[in-house]
Formats: sequence, structure tokens, C-alpha cells
Amino acid sequence: MNSIFSGTRLRDMIRSIRACKTAAEERGVVRKECADIRASINENDPHDRHRNLAKLMFIHMLGYPTHFGQMECLKLIASPGFPEKRIGYLGLMLLLDERQEVLMLVTNSLKQDLNHTNQYVVGLALCALGNICSAEMARDLAPEVERLIQFRDPNIRKKAALCSTRIVRKVPDLAENFINAASSLLKEKHHGVLITGVQLCYELCTINDEALEYFRKKCTEGLIKTLRDITNSAYQPEYDVAGITDPFLHIRLLKLLRVLGHGDADASDLMTDILAQVATKTESNKNAGNAVLYECVETIMAIEDTSSLRVLAINILGRFLSNRDNNIRYVALNMLMKAIAFDDQAVQRHRVTILECVKDPDASIRKRALELVSLLVNENNVKQLTKELIDYLEISDEDFKEDLSAKICSIVEKFSPEKIWYIDQMLKVLSEAGKLVKDDVWHALIVVISNASELHGYTVRALYKAVLTYSEQETLVRVAIWCIGEYGDLLVNNVGMLGIEDPITVTESDAVDVVEDAITRHNSDMTTKAMALVALLKLSSRFPSISERIKDIIVKQKGSLLLEMQQRAIEFNSIVDRHKNIRSSLVERMPVLDEATFNVRRAGSLPASVSTMAKPSVSIPNGVAAAPLVDLLDLGSDDIMAAPSSSGADFLQDLLGVDLGSSSAQSGASPGPKAGADLLMDILSIGTPSPAQNNTSSVDLLSTAGINNNPSNALDTLSSPAPPHIATSASAGGMFDLLDGLSPSPSKEATNGPAYPPIVAYESSTLKIEFTFSKPSGNPQETNVQATFINLSPDTFTDFIFQAAVPKFLQLHLDPASSNTLPASGNITQNLRVTNSQHGKKSLVMRMRIGYKLNGKDVLEEGQINNFPRGL
Repeated sequence: MNSIFSGTRLRDMIRSIRACKTAAEERGVVRKECADIRASINENDPHDRHRNLAKLMFIHMLGYPTHFGQMECLKLIASPGFPEKRIGYLGLMLLLDERQEVLMLVTNSLKQDLNHTNQYVVGLALCALGNICSAEMARDLAPEVERLIQFRDPNIRKKAALCSTRIVRKVPDLAENFINAASSLLKEKHHGVLITGVQLCYELCTINDEALEYFRKKCTEGLIKTLRDITNSAYQPEYDVAGITDPFLHIRLLKLLRVLGHGDADASDLMTDILAQVATKTESNKNAGNAVLYECVETIMAIEDTSSLRVLAINILGRFLSNRDNNIRYVALNMLMKAIAFDDQAVQRHRVTILECVKDPDASIRKRALELVSLLVNENNVKQLTKELIDYLEISDEDFKEDLSAKICSIVEKFSPEKIWYIDQMLKVLSEAGKLVKDDVWHALIVVISNASELHGYTVRALYKAVLTYSEQETLVRVAIWCIGEYGDLLVNNVGMLGIEDPITVTESDAVDVVEDAITRHNSDMTTKAMALVALLKLSSRFPSISERIKDIIVKQKGSLLLEMQQRAIEFNSIVDRHKNIRSSLVERMPVLDEATFNVRRAGSLPASVSTMAKPSVSIPNGVAAAPLVDLLDLGSDDIMAAPSSSGADFLQDLLGVDLGSSSAQSGASPGPKAGADLLMDILSIGTPSPAQNNTSSVDLLSTAGINNNPSNALDTLSSPAPPHIATSASAGGMFDLLDGLSPSPSKEATNGPAYPPIVAYESSTLKIEFTFSKPSGNPQETNVQATFINLSPDTFTDFIFQAAVPKFLQLHLDPASSNTLPASGNITQNLRVTNSQHGKKSLVMRMRIGYKLNGKDVLEEGQINNFPRGL
């Protein structure tokens, strides 16, 4: 029946809506019924008002708009009869919320009903107020609610306590008004009233310090007695849940005791006995008992308690780990992660059970257990736990291997007792999950291998054997071909054999076979192929007897679909074929990589472009930024140049001498107009080179310029002098600064321009930087800055360097500092020259970084300078 008339009852409307076959038919029925309700509202017929509101509530639950009936709620609430008030308050709670302005109109009706002689009307008002109370209503009606907490009927007291909880949440300033009333509820015998009273006290303690101190002094002993009585009480059918007497009240009492005991030794001492009793007497074979035990453990961990009780709590969590319920095991793992901070040894006793949870079928339990295992690892158990995790890695699900391998790598890097063990474990991980580990993991492995000179032979042999078995693991192949390229002669000659190794026979052709397989395999990516090509170039010098075979492999890559591979193949072929006299020096072994610098940069403290060489080959004067500082360029301006990537991939790209990330090279797009040297000059704000400079910039060994004209003469430009060109003084001076201060001292320019006040650019507890300004006459865009670095500490700073970065509309030139040693309580100076291309439109802004050594330790300080005088 789809046609409904105005007097339709609620059940008839529900039956009609349910009989609809389509959503459109349902909307038609609801639209028709809403129109009838509007007509009835306009007629102001009080007889159908409660029926209309009941139908509106059902329509509202179906998701249709019912705002036009809000005023009907208020009219029903104002009615004298209980049935009308009941429907009115129900509609008020369902159709309105505290954000509705119309709610202000109901405050007076609520106040009258809270003082009504009928306790059921009072209960309706308390229910409504507890559900939709706003801050304004809370302030107006708090006295009535506070009075009702002492009402004779327990149901009203219970509802008043719940309503008070809502009021103190909305208006914390009213908390002190409810302290005495709430404490009186803690003496109730009725469990319904008592549990609401405990909840009210808990809210008061969390938002008001005075209430917390009051309940600690006055109510702690009473709460303990109540909890003891409930724990030891006989069977009570009305409160029993799975053999536990009122577990809800148990949990509320334990939560309140947790707040009272936290940070208070006296209160914690009082509740020690009852917590131990609850922990030992509560059965754990049902969910109700487990819930009580969990709250008990939470309370034990939160209060100021002795270690013996915490051990008992951790043992309870250990039993939870053996439970078949996934939820119980999960919360136990969460709690054990917190418990490690209190008693690591007690948690260590359950290590075996936790390791079993790593193998759990449930994914969330596996991940949480893995996080817990990583917290349990220390220098004493790292080998045992790592072995267990690697053994499981071999049989784990594919979707879990990525998380597991990442965690194993993190553990091995952090707690490795020796480098040979580190290398062995990383090889096992790469062999099982090499396709899943992140780039920074194998980058770090290469750095460690580079630093372990006594293990080079052992490592390259281990990698060679591993790659023969696990050739599908991309990351393992990369590390293997890098090591073969660097230490292939050690592999062939069995140099550096250790006692734990079995001798193997590897010929030069065998070593080249591995690299050739990597470069010709169809599923090898660009990075692997590029690394293999570089390894072949190095092996051509290591293995002269098969250099022709290596040359043939390289020549084949001239037909590669990847432009980068074509370019490198032509260049490397030229090196092998035409430049044998310099080949050995070009492909000699890489110097030892600075492990500490790599770790700092990997953690994000330094940009990826900072050199990782322990001793730079070119001495850079103090005060000249050695490389673009990525984070210094983050000035929050649209004019700031795009910072280069600081990922670990850039680090290996620099080491390997290949551009692995150029999308333009792969797509065949021509390179950008700015050469690498120009980009460096731009980042260092040395000056914008002229077009002539762009055509005659420093020759890159792997540049494409020579290839485009004559591929066979890619390196001929190395021996020919660059054609002369005219350079601006700024760029020439800046480039000479990079070459160890070869430029002559800048001439002092006249500074007859307007005077600018000096500023304190930066100040810390140990260092102060002052800037003074002057302008040369006739050039308002240029500003000369003299920076004075003042040592505020009693210690001498050595290797002092000042680095700065500016937005792209500025150009910055830094002269060498007066010294790279800043004496105790002394100062040094450095001159800067800033050119503002947007002079008069944009102010100067600069980010700076200061590095120095203090007592042999590296110190970095950085900041942003925004207080330059106007007009610069």
C-alpha cells in the first residue's frame, strides 16, 4: 500500500515504506508523507503532533531531511502530559544536536522539567540534557543537576551523575561545584549509581587538579575497600557476568585508582595489596575476567609501584599471548611494548612466545609482534633474535617479507657486533628478499664494505656465490656487480682468504659472466644495467687479458633502447679503445667512503649533495659553501629554486658516476639548457654565467656534447684547452673561490650610500653573528655585508665554516673568512656581497648554517635571517 493519508499511523507508514520495490518508489512515499506532515503542522493540530514527530524520527533514520519538524519537538516538550513529553524529548535527542540554534529555546523547558514533581519527567529531562547539552545550557542548568545528585530515587541519581559528567566535559570550570556531590556517590550500595559516581570522579580528576588531590586524600581508602568487597563478594545473580561480579564496576574502579596512584607514592602504596589480589584471583578463561585483568595490568604499570608487582603484571600479559583469541593477544603485545620501559628483563622472559607471535597468521599480530621484538633486541641477544627472524624470512608470506626484512636490516645495522657478521646477515636478507629492501639498505651495505678493507676478498667471494643462486634478487645483483667491479682481482686471485671460507676457483671470464648476465637480463632495471656497465669498464683494467670481450659487451649497449646506456656505452668504449694510458687511473678503486657522514646524511641531517669524502681532493676556503644545501634553500618563497633530491640514491649515483634518475634521458628528451657547472654556480649564488660561458663550461667526462658531434672523440676535449671567453667578475671570482681562493683580494669600493643599522643575525648560547652593511655608490642592487662571528663560550672552535643560501632573485658571493679557527671569547670576520635583482620589491632573506668542531665533535647550528634592514 503506497498511498498514505494524513492520519496514517506510524506502523502503517513503516509497512508502506518497506513494501516499496525501488528507491524511487520509497522517495515518493516519503515525499508524500512529509507533505502531509507539513500540512498538519501548518494547521497546528495538537492531536496529531506526537504521531507526526514519531513518523519524522523514522524518516530521519532513513536519511531524509526533517529540519521542518524541529519546532514540533519544542511544542511537545512544553506539553503538560508525559506521553507528549516523552516523544518530544526523544525527537529532541534524535533530530537536534548541540550546534542547532533552536536548542536555546528549550533551556527554559528543561529547567522546569528538572524541577518537576514527577520523577519520570525529571528523568526525561536528565536524559536529554546528558545527550545534547551545550556549554551555555551547562552553565544555566548545572545547579539543578547538582541538586538532583542527592535525589531520593537511585535512577534519578544515576542519570544526574551521567549528566554531570557531560557538563564538566563541556565546561571544566564547573568541576569544583561537583566535587562534594561526586564523593558522596562513592558510598552508594546500588551498583548503577556507584558506577556512574566513579565515572564522574574519574572525569573530575582528569580535568581538575584540586579534585585529584581531594579524592587522593579523602576517597582512596574507600575505593580500595569497595574494590575489595566486590572482588571477595559471593555470587550475586543480578551482577554476575561469566563468573565475575560486576566486571564493569571493576574496570571503572581500576581506572579511577590508576589516576589517583599515578605520580603519588603514598596512594600507590595503599592500593598495592588489592591490585595483587585482583591480579591473582580473577579467572582468565572468559572475556570478562580478561578485561578486568587487562585494566589491572594497566593500573599496575601506571602507578608508582614496586618491581615485583610489575613482574606479576607482565606475567599476566605473557599468559595473554598464549590465548587463542586474537584480540587478547594483540592488546597484550601493545601493553608489553609499554612495559619494556619499566622492566625490560621481565619482558625478555617471554621472548620465545613473542617470537611465535611473529609467525601468527593474523597480519596485525605479526606486525605488532615484530615491533616488540625490535624493542627487545640488545647487544646480548642480537645474534639469536636475528637468526630466528632470518629463518622465518625464508618461509614467511610475500606480503609480510617487506616489513620483516626492513626490521631485520634495522636491527642488524643498530646492534651489529662486528662487520663480518653484519655483512653475512645482510647477504642473507638480500638473498631472500632482495627485491623488497629499500635503496638506503644496500647503499649502507656498500659503505660498510668499503670501510672493511680486510674483508674485501671475503665479501666479493660471498657475493659471487650468492648471486649465482639468487640471481633474481635485484638488490643482491647490484651489490655483487659493484663489488666485482671494485674487487674483481681479489675474487679471481683468492686474496684475503679467511679460515672460515672454503676455497673456490673463479676465472676472469666467470667474473665477467656475472656482470654480463646482469646487463643482458631482460628484467634488469636501469640502475642495475648502469652499474654493470661501470663494473665492466673497471674490469677492463683489472683483467687486461679479456678486455676485448669486455669491449664487445660494452659495444652491444650502443644499440640499447635507453639513451643513457647508449651514451655511456659510447663513452666507455672510447676509454677502452682510445685512452688506455689514462684508463687505469680513471677506474682505480674508489676511496674509502666516510661511514659517519653517510649515516648522518641518511638520517636527514645533511643534504645528499654534501661530499662524503674524508679528505676532499680540492681544498675549499672557509666560508664558501662546498655544495648546495638543500634544507637551507627552504625559505618558503615561490622564488626559491627547486632543491635537488636528498635521497640515498643520489649518494650512490655520485659514487658510480652515472645518472640513474634522469627521466629525460630515458625518454630521449634533450637535456636542459643549464649545464652541471652552471647549476652549481647558480646554487652557490656565484653569478649567472653569460651565454659564452654556457657554451664553454667545464668539460664533464661523461658529457654528451662530444658524442653528438663525434662519438669516437668523446674524451678528446680533455687534452685541448677551452676557448677563451669573457666572464663576469662575479662568476669568475666565485669560481676562483671554489678553487681555494685563487682570486685576488676584492678592491674596496666606495660606500657613500645611505647608512644602515647593524643587526644581530643569529645568537645562541655559544655563538653570536653580527651583520654590518654598506652599499657601493651607483649600484643600489648590491649590498656589502661584513659578518662578525663572536665566540661566547670558553672553548675554541676549529674547522669553522659559514654556509648560506638565498632565493633565486638574489645572488650571493662569499669571501674567505679571516680564519677557520674561532678562539675562545674571540671573533673572526667574513665579507659577503648580495645582489638583489628585485631591489625595492622584495627584501633580503637568507638561511645559514655554521659548522665547527668543539672538543673533537662536529657541531651544526642553523637558522633563518629575516631581520635585514629595509631598502637593501
